[in-house]
Amino acid sequence: MNKTRAQLMERARSGDREAFHALFKEIGPLITRFLQRRMADRSEREDVCQEVLIAVYRSRHTYDPGRPFEPWLFAIVRKVSFEYLRRNSRQVRSEAQTGDLSEVPVDAGPSCAVELREALERLPPAQMEALNLTNVLGLSIE
Repeated sequence: MNKTRAQLMERARSGDREAFHALFKEIGPLITRFLQRRMADRSEREDVCQEVLIAVYRSRHTYDPGRPFEPWLFAIVRKVSFEYLRRNSRQVRSEAQTGDLSEVPVDAGPSCAVELREALERLPPAQMEALNLTNVLGLSIE
């Protein structure tokens, strides 16, 4: 399988459209399985998969046929998915900061919301990021 992907990539680099189609058909499920462990939302996974395929196409000139294909591919997958999560994390944080407190249960009272906000502000950056990634973006603990 490794040899086949590398061969398809080499043919695709030389302009063989059928090889690109076959390669993308081959690596699409690999990318999706990789992203399933990192992203809960299916539509986000599909978006990132498309971005990865575009990045593979644009980066085809950087592939070295003398080296294994999969590490090159998954370096692109990790980079694109990280950038996507970072971009969306900023958007989620921005929405959370500008949003109202209507999500706080009415019986909790305003002091509970203030205490929660203060507790969250005291978290170290790494813990805050972990909280955002798991609870806001829906990523697994892994």
